Amino acid sequence: MPRQFKYPEFSDPQVRPRYTGIPTFLRAPYQEDPEGLDIALVGVPFDGGVTNRTGARHGPREIRNQSSLIRKINQATGLNPYESCRIADVGDAWVEGPFELEKSLDEIEGCFREIHDAGVVPVSAGGDHSVTLPIFRALAKQRPVGMVHFDAHCDTGDDYLGSKFHHGAPFRRAVEEGLLDPKRTIQIGIRGSLNDLDIWKFSHDSGMRVIYIEEYHELGWKAVVEEARRVVGDGPTYISFDVDGLDPVYAPGTGTPEVGGLTTLEAQLMIRGLQGLNLIGGDLVEVAPPFDPTGNTALVGATLMFEILCVVADAVARRKV
Repeated sequence: MPRQFKYPEFSDPQVRPRYTGIPTFLRAPYQEDPEGLDIALVGVPFDGGVTNRTGARHGPREIRNQSSLIRKINQATGLNPYESCRIADVGDAWVEGPFELEKSLDEIEGCFREIHDAGVVPVSAGGDHSVTLPIFRALAKQRPVGMVHFDAHCDTGDDYLGSKFHHGAPFRRAVEEGLLDPKRTIQIGIRGSLNDLDIWKFSHDSGMRVIYIEEYHELGWKAVVEEARRVVGDGPTYISFDVDGLDPVYAPGTGTPEVGGLTTLEAQLMIRGLQGLNLIGGDLVEVAPPFDPTGNTALVGATLMFEILCVVADAVARRKV
């Protein structure tokens, strides 16, 4: 017999006291089979593609824990993704053979292909940024997609220490494989010291719109959002947010922090400004809990994952009408 609650609203697990229950992404129900869903919340606990500090493999678990603090409705926009879409945490796209990088990416692709083939849109938490490439392989096989990319780094490098498949190169590989349309790609917040002034040459040569942090501050977040909307247009578009796009005062728990970045509020405002685009998924990557024992970076990650979910759910709902 179901439990009878003194407060009827507690029949919904998402509004029970936030210290109760088993942590899932954003307190969504847990359902490993994506069948019947509109949106799948997915963890990708893999950091085999990092070039220096590991730890992002622990990101999904800690983001789940901190996301217990996230409520159902976005106060700023009024969006309640759970009203318009069937959403569940489908678990992790975890890798059985993590010591072989390229085979690991194939395994991750297989998990997302199952989600995509079920007609379900993924919103994911990494993991390092190399995981976006296999997600694209699953989502963009039929046609290249556009992207709004928040990051301190363009991630369009090439070979590093004998591999082309690391977290500094996924978007070069995605363009080369015909998965990402560079002319419908905007990269926001790029900054930091370099060993090679031409390291991001591929972004410029291929036609990506790169907004370095200095230009970002000259334009202001509203103008940057308008530029993003112009660049991606009305075609299928993916949001990818590397938490190191934020200044490390807000998100120290990441593998490659760069001083001088975005604020958390600026990030929230820009993601909200993407409402109305033809969004086909999104991810929040590079949360590395070992570098932030306070848990604040994971809370930031959970909050931005919720913002991404809200605009993606709005897009999914509009397509269903």
